[in-house]
Amino acid sequence: MLGLIIVYYNHPEQLQDFLLSLKKNQTANIKLFIADLSRNLKLKNNYGLDLEIIQGQNKGYSYGVNLCLKAALKQDYDQFCVLNYDTYLDSRFLKYLRIRFKTADLFGGKIYYARGNEYYPERYAKKDIGKVLWYAGGTINWDHATVTHRGVDEVDKGQYNQPQTTGFIPGTLIAFTKKVIDKVGLWDEGFFLYYEDTDFCVRALKHGFKLFYDPQIIIWHKNAGTTGGPGSKLHIKEQAKSRIRFGLKHAPLRTKIHLVIN
Repeated sequence: MLGLIIVYYNHPEQLQDFLLSLKKNQTANIKLFIADLSRNLKLKNNYGLDLEIIQGQNKGYSYGVNLCLKAALKQDYDQFCVLNYDTYLDSRFLKYLRIRFKTADLFGGKIYYARGNEYYPERYAKKDIGKVLWYAGGTINWDHATVTHRGVDEVDKGQYNQPQTTGFIPGTLIAFTKKVIDKVGLWDEGFFLYYEDTDFCVRALKHGFKLFYDPQIIIWHKNAGTTGGPGSKLHIKEQAKSRIRFGLKHAPLRTKIHLVIN
């Protein structure tokens, strides 16, 4: 059984966009688990969706993901997909998600900037808006304990349309089976925001899992839409803090020394 997971905090208009896009998919035999960390959701299920709202304290993204995972595991779900709620889904999202689950235990998809959320909007022709890439695979730079998105800010012209292994998958869209949880464990709640996804991927790699990128699984992302936008004080602060935690946990010794000194 497939459970979708989102962690919600204080932006109902963005959640509505997500739910509307989910409704356009074939949602039979899936359940949506929502971790409401704001205690102000007031969501009415007017979409005919099977959903469960789990109230929690604002202890971070990993904490919210784990709330949902624990609830889903108790109900015998064995496939999971974590998504940001500041996203909306392609109408064939669930179709291709189900297909990929037949061959992979841990994978992500192609992520575009949502229209009007491009980092460099002046670069693009009007016809290209909505086809600007945010993620099409990625790598980890161990010298600096940072991640890089392949294709970011490029117009999609089919250059990343081949499924392949990848170095990391963002929590904006990451799918995995119970087999991964059984070996890797839950998400590290020491990360409040950012790098919790990269940590989960690295731990999975250490347990022998491969990470896959599937370009047929498509969403649009309102980049940093729930943290005040890219470059906001919250965005910068939490990224810096989590990068240090991630680096000290996983990076080579020379990188750990650099992080401590700087």
